[in-house]
Amino acid sequence: MKITVFTSNQPRHLSLIADLATIADLVFAIQECNTVFPGRIPDFIPTSEVMEKYFSKVIDAEKQVFGGLRFSPPKAQTLSIKSGDLNRIEIGLLADALRSDVYVVFGASFIKGPLIDFLVANKAINIHMGISPYYRGSSCNFWAIYDGNPDLVGATVHLLSRNLDSGPMLFHALPKPAPIDPFLLGFHAVQAAHRALIESIKSGRLFSLKALPQERNLEIRYSRHRDFTDAVAKSYLDRNLTAHDIGRMLDSSPKRQLLEPQYF
Repeated sequence: MKITVFTSNQPRHLSLIADLATIADLVFAIQECNTVFPGRIPDFIPTSEVMEKYFSKVIDAEKQVFGGLRFSPPKAQTLSIKSGDLNRIEIGLLADALRSDVYVVFGASFIKGPLIDFLVANKAINIHMGISPYYRGSSCNFWAIYDGNPDLVGATVHLLSRNLDSGPMLFHALPKPAPIDPFLLGFHAVQAAHRALIESIKSGRLFSLKALPQERNLEIRYSRHRDFTDAVAKSYLDRNLTAHDIGRMLDSSPKRQLLEPQYF
């Protein structure tokens, strides 16, 4: 089996490539690269004292769950490009990677043009870090905690669509409810998504699931990248949420409608 993944270059993305290589004969990884020092080096995140403080906690938590930077495994062939360049390269350059059995998108930029047409036609899978349709857009798991809804920190595995995070849903993946540091909670959600996807591909279950449309009336927040400002990050940091706080919020959470929930 050959798998193609459109992803990025942070440890969580490298971990997914490695996980996919455990069940595939060959993985094609198209990596859109950003700085691995967000908040310190100007890139997709602006630099500031607040952003450096916030993302130092993010980096530490990600390292605890996924380890550090590493090389891809022998069964992975990688193509590294600058984030945002994917829609500018000729699709013919990706010819070898477009002859796979499974296509996965995780952490890539918004895909357009002939490539999105191909991926939609071939039932590509998108890992949306957020529980749709409650949270859609950018940094959804941050906003779920910010809004006091840690029970909605997780992932939605759905069919890729031409519109952002709008494709029919296959299942939700979530970390098991427990008191936990909020920064770690977000990365446990990523880990749950990876494990659920790997198990569903390996078992063949992924290809038999019925895809269900998203109910937009359930939406709590549609967040955009520009919404995450210094003021928002400072407000969040000033709360100094603890594992006990997360546990308390989880205990008081209302019952939600989840699709084929899988907890890890």
